[in-house]
Amino acid sequence: MSFEIAIIFALLLGIIVLFATERLPVDIVTLIGLTLLTGMGILTPAEAFAGFSNEILLMLGSIFVLGGALQHNGVPQLVAGLLLKVAGRKPRRLATSLMLAAASASAFMNNTTVAAILVPPATGLARRSGISASKLLLPLAVAAILGGTCTLIGTSTNIAVSGYIMKSGMEPLSMFEVLPVGLVLVAIGILFMVTVGWRMLPDHGNDTIGEPTELRNYLAEVEVLPGSPLIGEHAFDWGLSLVNFRLVEIVRDGNPQIPGSTTVIEAGDTLIVNGVAENLRKIAKIERLAFRSKLTPGQIESDFPGSEIAVVEALILPGSELTGATLEGVQFWQRYGLTVLALHRNGVSILENLVSEPMREGDILLLHGPIERTKELSRPEPRLGLLGSEPSDPVLGTQKGWQAVAIFVAAIIVGSIGWLPMVVAFLGGALLVILTGCISADKAREFIDWRLLILIGGMTAFGTAMEKTGASEMLAGWVTGALSPFGVSAVLAGFILLTILLTQPMSNAAAALVVLPVAISAAGSMGADPRTFAIGVMLAASVSFMTPLEPACLLVYGAGKYRMIDFIKIGGLLTLVLAVAILVLLHLFWKI
Repeated sequence: MSFEIAIIFALLLGIIVLFATERLPVDIVTLIGLTLLTGMGILTPAEAFAGFSNEILLMLGSIFVLGGALQHNGVPQLVAGLLLKVAGRKPRRLATSLMLAAASASAFMNNTTVAAILVPPATGLARRSGISASKLLLPLAVAAILGGTCTLIGTSTNIAVSGYIMKSGMEPLSMFEVLPVGLVLVAIGILFMVTVGWRMLPDHGNDTIGEPTELRNYLAEVEVLPGSPLIGEHAFDWGLSLVNFRLVEIVRDGNPQIPGSTTVIEAGDTLIVNGVAENLRKIAKIERLAFRSKLTPGQIESDFPGSEIAVVEALILPGSELTGATLEGVQFWQRYGLTVLALHRNGVSILENLVSEPMREGDILLLHGPIERTKELSRPEPRLGLLGSEPSDPVLGTQKGWQAVAIFVAAIIVGSIGWLPMVVAFLGGALLVILTGCISADKAREFIDWRLLILIGGMTAFGTAMEKTGASEMLAGWVTGALSPFGVSAVLAGFILLTILLTQPMSNAAAALVVLPVAISAAGSMGADPRTFAIGVMLAASVSFMTPLEPACLLVYGAGKYRMIDFIKIGGLLTLVLAVAILVLLHLFWKI
């Protein structure tokens, strides 16, 4: 093993670790990798940054703008709302309709965006239908991810792989080349989730009090005001026990204390309580009790004269201005008129250091304030989805929305039939939605995922480094040496499995771009079709559900009250089924 190859392997390991730990943003990690590759002389600056001149990045950016125009004008919300409203109340029929809607939309839009649009109304429909949201949300995420396998533009991974194989001298993917395979994968996903998966999905009931250990538990601060009916009651006999709350701690005169059997509640006490959101709504109606927050220490119900007070749960959606920010930093109370009582993340309620905790996509905020203020959260910013809300008509989706639809469809048709190169068709469509006023130029820029563009451009250069140093050839030799005695299909299966495993610590696109040069080299050494191997890697990057690390899965993880074991059992089995299906489908639709 040469020194350069050793450096490549060390960098790859470091990138995987940094991606997995999320200590640094993925784009920063990518740029660090490029800097090291050029600084050590493995790549020239031209080679390192060649990926950023690839037309695929321009095409992907244009698709972000087109999808953003649809989203900005409420088109996906309108379509999703109509589909969900006609689904009826039968649980499996509702789940099937929801999955069909998600898969159809994600064939042409980012799957995380599709999931973000559908999660809030799905929780509302679950409540209306008397079923647990956990029966709907994981199927929704599965369908949104699998829908992206149907077209070239269904996921950034497909676009990135198409660009890489074109750079390698092979024919790029056409718009609908993978459609037959994608439809089969979507059908398998839906069938699995409404049969085998349905029995394995957790059932928390209709968010009632009966199963407190399975619901989202929050820690909250409640102040006992003068005249409260709780004054004089013993800590373990207090009235809040009637709504299934547990008293964790009492803060009196600034001093915290653990309540005992002889502790008596006094006016001015701050009670740290633990319970579910549904019961917090009941606390809000008890006289002379006030929720407290370090952001709004003086807020009580009398601050909202004539207003109906609500306690709601809001999901932080992709692209939210809150992502990466702190409540203190964005001055949440001053801007939105709502108090954040607690934050729920991956099964844990965060109360300590809440004001300085950076927020993430998929976090759930417990909000308290006037009900009219909560309704305003459906506006484009701060991009919060109210859990349990009913599907609603979009605010903006009228003539401009349908203009955006027409332009998007026209770009797909023009690019697919070859009237214009694909990149030109989508770039023209992106310019048209801006020039026709479907979306402003400033808003269009907000919908572009710049981090993903940097990731794809940088990881493409990493693939170049693997080829240049011979690292990909060495890895390919190891894989083929171990699996070639069992045939070409076994080697292909090995790369499918490797890609699935790498999507756990890395993004789908990054995992595919790491495995691609190795898979292509292995195919060439065995006389197999390298393009088929590349397509197999591409599809494998979109069928891993073993953990909730995929962004669409993270969005449903907290909202559906899932546990890691749910993904391991249900997602693991589904991933295995889909991996076998991909191997069979590659034999049917492409030459091996």
